[in-house]
Amino acid sequence: MSPVHGAHGGDAGLLPAAAVAAVAAAYLLLALRRGREARGWSRWRTAAFLAGAALLVLAVVPQLSPFPHGDFRGHMYQHLLIGMYAPMGLALGAPVTLLLRSLPRSAGRVVGRLLRSGPVHLIARPATALVLNLGGLAVLYFTPLYAAAAGSPVLHNLVHFHFLAAGYLFAWVVAGPDPAPRRPAVPARLVVLGAAITGHAALSQLLYAGLFVQVPAPALQLRQAGEMMYYMGDIAELLLAFALVSTWRPGRRSPRPGRSPGAGARPAA
Repeated sequence: MSPVHGAHGGDAGLLPAAAVAAVAAAYLLLALRRGREARGWSRWRTAAFLAGAALLVLAVVPQLSPFPHGDFRGHMYQHLLIGMYAPMGLALGAPVTLLLRSLPRSAGRVVGRLLRSGPVHLIARPATALVLNLGGLAVLYFTPLYAAAAGSPVLHNLVHFHFLAAGYLFAWVVAGPDPAPRRPAVPARLVVLGAAITGHAALSQLLYAGLFVQVPAPALQLRQAGEMMYYMGDIAELLLAFALVSTWRPGRRSPRPGRSPGAGARPAA
């Protein structure tokens, strides 16, 4: 999510786009290999991951934006793609499960131990993911961070990374098919998702009204960006809710993170 849409030159997004394309190609190669096995690999997961990667490329390349340089609506367009839509596709592609099925058994055990580690237990809680997601937005729009990031390529890229990571973390712990440590039951995750919808709605309304906002943009752009955040954000979160409830099997326990394919587990493809 670019603090100032299209900042730092016309080629600013080419390197990140190339990195995303490389990751997508690696995923596709592994998915094709697993697809030739008896257990196969879900084409829906492959499609979801590639769609997320495509949305990410669409967001980071300024020339692909429908908004002119410096328009705050372009920033919001990037926020929605990088922080919500692209992470949802990437998480629903189950990249960790694909990696575990592709690694040797010993390496799979290492990944399983990492998923059970203390830091992962801390950040992989839906409430933590919610705070990182909504808190990052509040800090960006209601403090001088937005203006500071506009003049600093390093800070600009850190803002990008935070919203991609926070968006992926939220999608993973709420509805991702990959294993997560101590993932709560579906009703509890639906409550967290409802809190996210409420929080995004409140932030978008503050943007629309221009209250407490420290973004140097015309009032009309703030209002239209607030509308984009309100409606398109709701759509993204409803899609995430659908992904969550569509795989809900009441009474069925979530897979333990230590039971990876490298450690003898058999997660569904």
